[in-house]
Amino acid sequence: MKWMMGWMHDSLGYLQTDPIYRKHRQGQLTFSMMYAFSEKFTLPLSHDEVVYGKGSLINKMPGDNWQQFANLRLLYAYMFGHPGAKMIFMGGEFAQRHEWQHDFSLDWHENNNPDHQGIQRVVRDLNSLYQQHPALYEHNFSHEGFDWINADDAEKSVISWTRKGIKEEDSLIFVANFSPVVWKNYRIGVPKLGFYKEIFNSDDLYYGGSDVRNLTELETAAIPSNRQTHSLSLKLPPLAVIVLKFSHTYGWYKPVTKKETGTQ
Repeated sequence: MKWMMGWMHDSLGYLQTDPIYRKHRQGQLTFSMMYAFSEKFTLPLSHDEVVYGKGSLINKMPGDNWQQFANLRLLYAYMFGHPGAKMIFMGGEFAQRHEWQHDFSLDWHENNNPDHQGIQRVVRDLNSLYQQHPALYEHNFSHEGFDWINADDAEKSVISWTRKGIKEEDSLIFVANFSPVVWKNYRIGVPKLGFYKEIFNSDDLYYGGSDVRNLTELETAAIPSNRQTHSLSLKLPPLAVIVLKFSHTYGWYKPVTKKETGTQ
C-alpha cells in the first residue's frame, strides 16, 4: 500500500484552522476523494508529523482544552470513515502532549487524565467499529464502497457520506460536523426508507464529549434532500462524527395483541 500523503497534509491543515474559517477551506476535506482509488492507500498520521517542532497531534488542534480533544476525536472518526487503511503513530492513541522523542518513553502517565482516556476509548471503539462492519473494509480500495451524500455544505462545515459493503444492508452513513455549533434538524437524504439508528458518536460523554446524541430511532420523512426523495432530520454534535445504520423498514414491526399478552 501507498501512504496517502495528500490526505494527511490536507486533513491536518484543515483541522489546524480555527473553525470560524473552515468554511473557506472545504476543498481540503473533499479533494482526497478525487484520487482515493487510484492506489491502495494507507491514511498515515505518521511519526513525521509529530517531531522536529511540528507539535503533537493534540497540540495541533485549535481552541481550548475541550475543543482540542473534540477536534482530535473528530479527526480519528473522520479518518476511520474515509476509504483506505489506517495508521496512527505511537502516542497518538492517547493524545500525548509532547512531541515524540526516540530517547524517551511515551508519556503514559497522561493516561491518568480523563481527557486522554477518552481519546484512547474512541480509538479502541473505532477499531471495533472497523472490525465489526464490513462496509468499512470490503471495498476499502474501490469506488464501489463510497458515495457522497453532501460534500458541499461549507457554510456549516459539514460533510456526509455513505460507506458500502458487498451487502446493501451493511451500509453505514457518516456525518461529520467540523464546527463547534450544534446543528439541530440537520437534514440529509437517504436512499432507503424506514428507520435508522446511531451506532457511534464521537461526542459521547464516555469519550469526554458534550453528549449531544440521537438517542431514539430516526424515521425517514418524505422530504427531498441531496438528490433523494426521502431524508432524515438529525441533531449534529459539535466537532464530532456520528455514524448511522439502517435498522428496519416500516413493515418490520409487528404490534403485540391483547390475546398474545394474555390481557382482556
